[in-house]
Amino acid sequence: KNSVKAMEKELVTYSLQGKDKATLERSQIFQIPGGKHLETKVIVVLGKAGMGKSILVQKICQDWSNGEFPQFEFLFWFDCKQISLPEKWYSLKDLLLEFFVKPQEESKEIFEYILQNPAKVLLVFDGFEGLHDHENFPRCSDRQPDKDLYSIKELLSGLIQKKLLNGCTLLLTARPKDKVYQYVSKVDKTIEIVGFSPWQRELYITKYFEGLPYCDNALKLVKEREYLFSHCHSPVMCRFVCFLCETILEMGDEGLPSTLTTLFLKFVQQKIIPMQTDVTAVQNQESLATLARIAWYLGEAHKSAMKSDLLPSKKVKEFALKCGFFLPFAFPKHSDTEEEEFGTTFSDFVVQNFLGALHLILAEDVKDKSLTKYLSFPSKKKKPYNWLDLVPRFLAGLLFLQDDPYFCSLTNKDVKHSTKKQKTLLKYIRRLQINDLCPERLLELLHCIYETQNNYLLQHVALRLKPDLSFLGVVLAPPDVHVLYSTLKRSRKEFSLDLQNSSIDLQGLKDLVGLKNVASFRASLSDAIRLWKYLEQTKDYELLRESTEKFVLDPFKAKTMKDVSDLSDLVEMQEMMINCVQDASGCSSYEIPAIKNLTKLEFALGPACGLQGFLKLVEILAAFPSLQHLDLDALSENGIGDEGAKSLSEVFPTLTSLETLNLSQNKITDVGAEKLATALPHLSSLTTLSLYNNSICDFGAENLAKVLPAMESLRVLDVQYNKITGVGAQQLTDSLRKCPHIENLVMWNPTIPYGVLEHLQQLDSRISV
Repeated sequence: KNSVKAMEKELVTYSLQGKDKATLERSQIFQIPGGKHLETKVIVVLGKAGMGKSILVQKICQDWSNGEFPQFEFLFWFDCKQISLPEKWYSLKDLLLEFFVKPQEESKEIFEYILQNPAKVLLVFDGFEGLHDHENFPRCSDRQPDKDLYSIKELLSGLIQKKLLNGCTLLLTARPKDKVYQYVSKVDKTIEIVGFSPWQRELYITKYFEGLPYCDNALKLVKEREYLFSHCHSPVMCRFVCFLCETILEMGDEGLPSTLTTLFLKFVQQKIIPMQTDVTAVQNQESLATLARIAWYLGEAHKSAMKSDLLPSKKVKEFALKCGFFLPFAFPKHSDTEEEEFGTTFSDFVVQNFLGALHLILAEDVKDKSLTKYLSFPSKKKKPYNWLDLVPRFLAGLLFLQDDPYFCSLTNKDVKHSTKKQKTLLKYIRRLQINDLCPERLLELLHCIYETQNNYLLQHVALRLKPDLSFLGVVLAPPDVHVLYSTLKRSRKEFSLDLQNSSIDLQGLKDLVGLKNVASFRASLSDAIRLWKYLEQTKDYELLRESTEKFVLDPFKAKTMKDVSDLSDLVEMQEMMINCVQDASGCSSYEIPAIKNLTKLEFALGPACGLQGFLKLVEILAAFPSLQHLDLDALSENGIGDEGAKSLSEVFPTLTSLETLNLSQNKITDVGAEKLATALPHLSSLTTLSLYNNSICDFGAENLAKVLPAMESLRVLDVQYNKITGVGAQQLTDSLRKCPHIENLVMWNPTIPYGVLEHLQQLDSRISV
């Protein structure tokens, strides 16, 4: 059970949700406020494969060579998948001055200067997942960095642990699901690359075809295939789509394929056909099958590169290089007498994924029944396969391509064999308990089913989705939104969606909310407001009204200043909505249901921003006519103090629906208690008031006692853990006799003698000790 929980958690181990986020310029990457000058600084750049981490690193290197980032006199860049291959041992000097760049002379003096000035050194390790084996990461012992030899892993471990070159800056790139935080104890800055926005996709495609005769048709052709266009948020995918679009336009074909599987099958076809003859057709089949096997087994080991001399034959190597499936690279020599070694790496992660899936189709040793274990939505006993994360989608797509003539010629498989494997997948999906899948697994299932383009499967999944779908905290990339949208559209059910903290883009939110069978949705308040402002600007008043009516806010928890600002913006939206609805329907009044129906509001900003945020919140409380529960009790203690209590008391007359008010742990003294007591009778619906763990003394208790008889709706009062003595306790007890409506008074205080409290309880059993 524990391993299953860990497995599920692994998918969502890292997320930037809930953290302070801001768009970052490239020049700001190395700015770390409050960082210690003499300590190693670790910056992690996260991004899914193909999002452009390596391009960003190359651009940083180029900028540095042009004089930017002057704080660094030395920059060393390492491709982790390459440096991890040769199982050799290096000193730190070897790594920097042999592996990366070899000075003509004075290497000893240069290395001494580096050791003495670590703050002037930037070390970049691109593709951190290529360096560790996901099982263990060795610790570096304290030795001499210039003389002692280490493995590459030990060297990096020593740098991270500040045992080597303490004071330098480390920039690591990794995938979000990678276990980078298990190996890096302290990260000074985390940067997430999120891919292209819709307008950036269009810009990239336009620039790609700039100057070509069919430039205008290209963008139109890509946008016609909405699923492929959604994948263009990934720069690598965008390049593949553009390449194939160019080929199709040159050949005069009608349109692009509709799925990733057919897109990459077409890509492989375009790479192989120009070099194929009747004589080489069989050889190419064999070479492709070998290459597919290599792709799979390297992927199983979390690798994408290998030594060239380990390739099974020269023929396979030449085939892979000619087709562009492989890229060559050279390993550095330790000495002039040492023989030079070469390596090869897959040109792209998507190519390796596609070939890996092709291997599972072609391999005789992969039985029909075992195919399903390679999908990413297994039963709890089976381990998911995440490193080659596109394999399940390609596998599902390829299983339903047995009628494609090129696929048949490519694989030399008979239809009967492919149909058998296809039936295995069909049977597996039919038995799958779809509603038991976590959100990440469900999305993966939707992708796989979409790749099959099989009407039965698409309809089967659509009809079995549960009506309440939560993607809370799960990043929804544009392709995820597309497959979710197309599935929901097929269903006759009504759905409720939770899209909070999903990083969903504006177009995706608009599409999902616009579905007739999406009855309600939750989303981050800032996302919802952004959508409504966009709909107002584009004068889409019908969808504006529909989306505000579907939006659910209750209950709302404010945890940051931004949450309070967003809530304030929502209240401001009310006026704008009245004008828009008036323009559309002639109606002169309109209340946003989320404002009208908010019943519970929690406030948990903590001591740093508690008072500031609360004063801003108080300004808009009157806008929520149905507010029944206001909770200011937070683990980190908001500390609104007397000033916050005074501001709140001033709006009590407007909070006519308030039933529960929790002001526990807010550093309220007698001054604040007096202000509250004066205004409390205005809360005509209040049943529960908690002032637990504040700093209220006898004077505050006296003021509360005076107003209790006037608070006819009150049933529970909690004044535990304050500074009330026996005097204040007696005043509250005396007042309680005049309040038959009150059911419970909780007033244990360390300053009330136990005997006194026990006596008071004997007088009135409604007192809790």
